[in-house]
Amino acid sequence: MEQDPPPDLDAYFDRIAYSGSRAPTLAVLHSIVAHHITAIPFENLDVLLGRGIDLAPAAVERKLVTARRGGYCFEQNSFLLRVLTAMGYRATPLSARVRRGQPRDFTPPRTHLFLRVEIDGVAWLADVGVGGLSPTRALRFDTEAEQATPHEPRRIVREDGRWFHQARLDEGWSDVCEFTMEEMPPIDREVANWFTSTNPGARFRRDLMVARAGEGGARYTISNGEFTLRRVAEGVVERRVMTTPEELLATLEERFGLVFPPETRFTVPGAPWPM
Repeated sequence: MEQDPPPDLDAYFDRIAYSGSRAPTLAVLHSIVAHHITAIPFENLDVLLGRGIDLAPAAVERKLVTARRGGYCFEQNSFLLRVLTAMGYRATPLSARVRRGQPRDFTPPRTHLFLRVEIDGVAWLADVGVGGLSPTRALRFDTEAEQATPHEPRRIVREDGRWFHQARLDEGWSDVCEFTMEEMPPIDREVANWFTSTNPGARFRRDLMVARAGEGGARYTISNGEFTLRRVAEGVVERRVMTTPEELLATLEERFGLVFPPETRFTVPGAPWPM
């Protein structure tokens, strides 16, 4: 089978403003994860524009790096997997269920991708594609202790044969996603991507979602027509309801570096006004 060409690391590191070492160490992994999440936003805008999501490696690289766009987990973490592999890391794609805001008795679809990275015999979780809660450093698997990040504290706990990635938020420990260590090969990513981007009931088809981490514990998010800036230490710093397509496009460019033609309109069934 013909293998995909390696990613253009120079272009990627320029995209995320990273100029450090390329040795496959833990410190470098932490730094790349942090730079990636602050530079490349999580977003589902192509779904709402009716363009579909192409997971071919060259297409993902063009979108995230060349076109300076964002994407969701199947794009972001698939590309990070290629980057880390090219750098010499031992990385494995794993499947998960996103649980944020869901009760434990509800079973969400297994439509999330993240990475297990092994360094010196220790397993770490790297996830640059779980929206406004993407952890800004790698997380160690073999401990249930609280782990500090540049943003929210995290932990990984095991219950009833499942692992739960949790973040400590205002309301206490909150589930981010659950997983069983099952690998997610490309065909499973294709199927899950098709579901999330085409099913009329899927959230990515109903709502506009954009998120990016910033320095100083900042989190920038857009949920339909509302923009929020939150800092870990201070809580919500700014919350603003946008009321026109022009204001939305200006916010996408100013806060997230996402530039669209002025006539761009998104089809958002869950939005309070035509976007």
